[in-house]
Amino acid sequence: MDATVTELIPAGVRARLRTLQLRSRRLAGAHGSGQHASRSRGAGLEFAQYRAYEPGDEPRRVDWKLYARSDRFFVRESERESPLRLWLLIDATASAQQQDQARPGFTRLDAIRTLAACATDIALRQGDQVGLMAVEDDAVRLAPAGTGLRQRDRLWLGLGALHASGRWPTALERLRPVWERSIAGDVVLALGDCFDDAFLDLLERLAAAGREVMQLQVLSADERDFDFTGGHLFRDPETGQELLGDGAAMRADYLQRFQDAQREREARLRQAGIAHATAWMDEPADAGLRRLLAPGARP
Repeated sequence: MDATVTELIPAGVRARLRTLQLRSRRLAGAHGSGQHASRSRGAGLEFAQYRAYEPGDEPRRVDWKLYARSDRFFVRESERESPLRLWLLIDATASAQQQDQARPGFTRLDAIRTLAACATDIALRQGDQVGLMAVEDDAVRLAPAGTGLRQRDRLWLGLGALHASGRWPTALERLRPVWERSIAGDVVLALGDCFDDAFLDLLERLAAAGREVMQLQVLSADERDFDFTGGHLFRDPETGQELLGDGAAMRADYLQRFQDAQREREARLRQAGIAHATAWMDEPADAGLRRLLAPGARP
């Protein structure tokens, strides 16, 4: 494993990713291939081949009869249907500078990079295509979709080059590359705090236009708990607005507003048929992805 992969995906997390699978609700081939078995391997229905057991594989996939005959562990792999095309849509605006008190120097963008790398690992392991669309500095940074280790390296470089800056574009013209690159049937995984109405507007439009949208909200523990005491200066990194106040005195009102905003966001996503979950920056990266990819997360 190279140093870049080690940096983006902790070893323990990477091992657990093997138990996750990215599936689409639109398995009928979106790229003209029709619904068919491909050469990619996964946990589908039709048996394809055996491979050696690796740490993190589910015990239920081990062929125990073969183990009894050979005294070695092998996992059954199955053929998957038409490969997917996954687009990582990343909010790299200034709000991604958010950090936690308990972990200075680790930003929301750092957490997003790891989550994006994990999703890439899952998709490429399945033989799917992955591309990157990141919004920063009021523009869209693109990495075309592709497969294989070279594509993984290209995406790693693209993720590493992101800098949290600017605001989410309000003009749809600025977001035109998102429409031009993705087509109906593609899977779009949106990663960000999802507090911007313009971001939600884009996701709703993409879903209405036939993209299968999934939204993983990436939030800090401070945003969840607001565990501040004493006087604090709170600053919006996108607008520059500042608020000076006593953390403990503000906590109850903040938490109520936060919960109201979360309910409103979830209602919009559910109405649009968008699968969604929250990933917290103080938990392992695969925890949020596991919630998102669970059957219950999909409307």
